[in-house]
Amino acid sequence: MFEKIHEYLHQATPERPPVLKEMEAYAAETNFPIIGPLVGRLLYQLTILTKAKKIMELGSGFGYSAYWFSLAAGQQGHITLTDMDKNNKRIALNYFKSAGLQSHFDFKVGDALQALQESVEPFDIILNDVDKKDYSKTIDLVANRLKKGGLFISDNLLWSGRVLDKNPDVSARTILEFTHRLYDDSRFFTTIIPLRDGLAVSVRL
Repeated sequence: MFEKIHEYLHQATPERPPVLKEMEAYAAETNFPIIGPLVGRLLYQLTILTKAKKIMELGSGFGYSAYWFSLAAGQQGHITLTDMDKNNKRIALNYFKSAGLQSHFDFKVGDALQALQESVEPFDIILNDVDKKDYSKTIDLVANRLKKGGLFISDNLLWSGRVLDKNPDVSARTILEFTHRLYDDSRFFTTIIPLRDGLAVSVRL
């Protein structure tokens, strides 16, 4: 049922700009995980609703989610991307240039949590898509670098349904721990949206 609903939602989703479709095709060809257009449109809406301009991604891949953030933030947007692979930086910046995106992009190659720790300015939105083993490490770091009323968005909290397993694997247990900690943290108000692989949207109180 869940798969059929997502198939319907994909079919109902309007066409994306050509470069976004190129990125989706590249992800499919290389089996590279991206948030996809369903979550991309939600990121766009959340950026518009919160008037976010300063955005940081903990794990950016080749820039698919940053593209959606940039569409919403526009010329005043300042988006910090992180990834361990310098080739992903090259690919992302080429896509951004091809699309004529006007946001300022700061792509840091290296450890995402270290980059966040070294940052000094408060962010409007922080997107969390690091290795699942590091999810719980993000909470305190984000709480200290997100403005009041800002959004902490975490992907993959349903983990393809494996969070429901009687004997969850290590990654699923890590996500379950992160979920409980996030819900219990008085610095955030959190809701998990069962869209695609589960997206937690946490407001910094």
